[in-house]
Amino acid sequence: MSPSLNCLLSSLQRSGTCTNSLIAISTICVQQLFSSYTFNCPCQAGKNFYYGSAFLLVPALILLIAGYALRGQMWTVASEYCCCSCTPPYRRSSPLERRLACLMFFNITGRALVAPLTWLTVTLMTGTYYECAASEYASVDQYPMFANVTASKREEILAGFPCYTSAPSDVMPVRDEVALLHRYQSQMLAWILIILATIAFLVSKCLGRCCSPLTSMQHHYWSNHLQSERALFEQAAEEHSRLLIRHRIKKVFGFIPGSEDIKHIRIPSCQDWRDISIPNILCVGDTTQGPYSFLGERVVEENEEDRQEGIELKP
Repeated sequence: MSPSLNCLLSSLQRSGTCTNSLIAISTICVQQLFSSYTFNCPCQAGKNFYYGSAFLLVPALILLIAGYALRGQMWTVASEYCCCSCTPPYRRSSPLERRLACLMFFNITGRALVAPLTWLTVTLMTGTYYECAASEYASVDQYPMFANVTASKREEILAGFPCYTSAPSDVMPVRDEVALLHRYQSQMLAWILIILATIAFLVSKCLGRCCSPLTSMQHHYWSNHLQSERALFEQAAEEHSRLLIRHRIKKVFGFIPGSEDIKHIRIPSCQDWRDISIPNILCVGDTTQGPYSFLGERVVEENEEDRQEGIELKP
């Protein structure tokens, strides 16, 4: 692969274009399957609106919530900046950090809106859900055949329009015109949504760069810094936790699982079992180094020197 193509792919991955495109394509495929195998308009007065609206809006809301929940950066912002009032004041966020957190939150929101906006756009372009939801409220006063029809009977006839077999044969032309009108309205709403989303994206990008305390080069560096920091931290945390757990398991049981030359084992006492059964929260209290796991404070307190100076790893 050529260096220029590698550079292009790397740039797309950092900007999130590939991820957003995959999310949009996946949403379109799911919507098509959802419409083909799940949606079936009831064609009954009083039910069409709620049924069609539920299929139009509820999946979009679920996708929005999932878009927030599945973003690791969202939980970083929530735990580091938004939940400060719920935790002891060990660390105060500076104004610069809060502004950067707001900038990150808007970035997360923009990416979380990709799937729900795609869902709404595709469903409105198709028009099936909208046609079902709006069928009862179609205006048919201009048609002479509905002049002598009661209101309840009119609602029943209009509710049957989305179903090809529920409408009388004499109102079939009216049903076709109403269906075209609903399809027109649905697609116009889709184009309006696309225009508003595009304008909101451009405005948010401009405001984000204008209000950001960072220059363009600083913002690029900060984005790369966060990605590198997250990757290296996960690697270091995994290695550190594995080594620390091995060290503490040996203190409790006298050996490490997988060792070939086990010459001594330790029988944990009742107090040991009680200690390792109580979970400990990270860095709560005035201790310099908080306990990390379910192995209890007893193991930590027995190694006061290790707590202050670290653990020496012997080959």
